[in-house]
Amino acid sequence: MSLFKKSTLTDVAQRAGVSVTTASYILNGRSTQMRISAETERRVQTAIRDLNYRPNWSARNLRRSSTKTIGVISDFVASGAFSSQLLTGASAAARLSGHLLVIGESMGDRDVEELLIEDMVGRQVDGVIYATRSTASVRVPDKLRDVRAVLLNCLDDDLALPAVLPDDMQGGRTAVEHLVAAGVRDPIYVVGEDPTPEATAGLDRVRGINAALVEAGRKLAGCVPCPWDVAPAYDAMEAQLRTGVRPGALVCLNDRVAMGVYQALAEYGLSVPDDVSVIAFDGSDLASWLRPRLTSLELPFRDMGALAVEMLMSSGSNAGPLTGVSAGTVTRLPLELQAGASVRGAVPARSEAWRA
Repeated sequence: MSLFKKSTLTDVAQRAGVSVTTASYILNGRSTQMRISAETERRVQTAIRDLNYRPNWSARNLRRSSTKTIGVISDFVASGAFSSQLLTGASAAARLSGHLLVIGESMGDRDVEELLIEDMVGRQVDGVIYATRSTASVRVPDKLRDVRAVLLNCLDDDLALPAVLPDDMQGGRTAVEHLVAAGVRDPIYVVGEDPTPEATAGLDRVRGINAALVEAGRKLAGCVPCPWDVAPAYDAMEAQLRTGVRPGALVCLNDRVAMGVYQALAEYGLSVPDDVSVIAFDGSDLASWLRPRLTSLELPFRDMGALAVEMLMSSGSNAGPLTGVSAGTVTRLPLELQAGASVRGAVPARSEAWRA
């Protein structure tokens, strides 16, 4: 066979000693359904590898009324080093189902968002994932209301669309439970505030924090409001310490806030965790870089992205709203505690034990 000739399904069938129909069934994952033996499937798969056979997706898609593409509309997700994990998980799940992600980033511009949606609908993508960098309450564009769509890291209270979000309230509870189990002393403060009115992560985390403290017979001493970044967190914490407040523990609403808090505490001669225990949210690389290593609740971004694709693909129809997932199904994935060495009395992470 010439090196420049592309192998066909007929070539595969002849190489494996089966009919083209049988080879097609195996290629499309229907071996069990059609009662094809394992030995026959093995021969066909071997032939596919030997001949370097690649399916003609364009022809298959025309027959199936499917483009094998999934559109992703986001605000700043693709350009965010941390939130891009949503796309990493979604892309891996899409590949498993033979799909390709087509990503459009609006940079928060509603007009650009509308154009991106029009383009993806015009390209007949098999579905659309609407994602936001920050967990938020949103209003989905009207043009997405009649197509197969799943919300990722956001929720539209006025529209019954399936959504995948982190369980921030559970995360807040887990943070407090970890502090209480370690025997940290009062007072306990929260540092940070939701970055925008639409954001919901901070509010849900504080709700979980308060609920867990009440159950433990304790209460939150107060909040140190600041944007979720290093410099504002340093300024806010430094101002609080200047008044003479000496916290027993600080729950920072993200890892960048914790970094600013570390710096402010050090300036006042306070050690983490001997003087003040610190716990945060995100589970970003920053948590592992801080010294002592920051204990942080990791956001399940990759799993969220993968689940959004799975939900999108669960419908049997390629047109119209999702039918395989109950309308308005909201799935919240738990945040996992990544134990560091920033909480006094807690067992340090293995990688930190030698530094203790």
